[in-house]
Amino acid sequence: MMPNAEFPVARPRRLRRTASLRRMVAGTRLHPAELVLPMFVKEDVTEPQPVASMPGVVQHTRDSLRKAAHEAAEAGVGGVILFGVPAVKDARGSAGDDPEGIVQRAVADLRSDLGDTIVVITDTCLDEFTDHGHCGVLTPEGEVDNDATLERYASVAVSQARAGAQVIAPSGMMDGQVAAIRAGLDGAGFPHIPILAYSAKYASAFYGPFRDAAECAPQFGDRSAYQQDPAGPVGEALREVALDLAEGADAVMVKPALAYLDILRQVRDAVDVPVAAYQVSGEYAMIEAAAANGWIDRERAIMESLTAIRRAGADLILTYWATEVARGLS
Repeated sequence: MMPNAEFPVARPRRLRRTASLRRMVAGTRLHPAELVLPMFVKEDVTEPQPVASMPGVVQHTRDSLRKAAHEAAEAGVGGVILFGVPAVKDARGSAGDDPEGIVQRAVADLRSDLGDTIVVITDTCLDEFTDHGHCGVLTPEGEVDNDATLERYASVAVSQARAGAQVIAPSGMMDGQVAAIRAGLDGAGFPHIPILAYSAKYASAFYGPFRDAAECAPQFGDRSAYQQDPAGPVGEALREVALDLAEGADAVMVKPALAYLDILRQVRDAVDVPVAAYQVSGEYAMIEAAAANGWIDRERAIMESLTAIRRAGADLILTYWATEVARGLS
């Protein structure tokens, strides 16, 4: 490495003097195609339902979802990921693999409207569909039954693929979920459908507003027995990622994003597949709330947070600001 000059010959501020200089030498850039918009669609509603804890986010009707997805595609957003809120829930999450379920109908709507203009991703889990709010079926003792849940995940994934989903994104953090879904998809004639695995998903306090939007708060206990411990063993995330890749994952995800940028960087350095990061509901809500109180500059905070996630190694960023930011970038 060449030795560097020192002050006063060396003046790093020279390349920061003007906006055009800063733009020219920027080392981290965002592109609309790298952004994925999470969207909620609710069954049996006639108007979009605002989510109080996430200003600007709604539970969509099928019609309003179509309009919002069209706007995202027009802005150049790379993909949307769908979360469904069914009218009826039960212990096994039957609405999750119902061919006429709200997610399946919404997927079919978007594929019919948009074709391949934008990538339609489906979250593959059960918490949105179970009456107890956990991510799997329960044992008589009230624990999530890992292996029985795998069968349900495979069935949900196949149902979503049949509806037209272009990417399956399992988020339940069950051991073996990627292998089960891969086998299910392949056996049903969908070997071409990729899996974006929520590989490093932490039991985070930052999910609170999402649970309002998806109506999926656990009715008892929490999800610490299957999602990763924020203070868990060093290397646990990389082990989870390695297992998912060995089972057939095509891309992996770290969730949440900002509080886990160190994990994101470790994963990016360790793998040669696309890495996604989810800027979760709590991250969104904090910036929106602080901006509404006049405590921070909203636009700058949004862009700074996304730039940090990109700089840490994310190839894809799931963010509720995807359409707004894509328009600004364009």
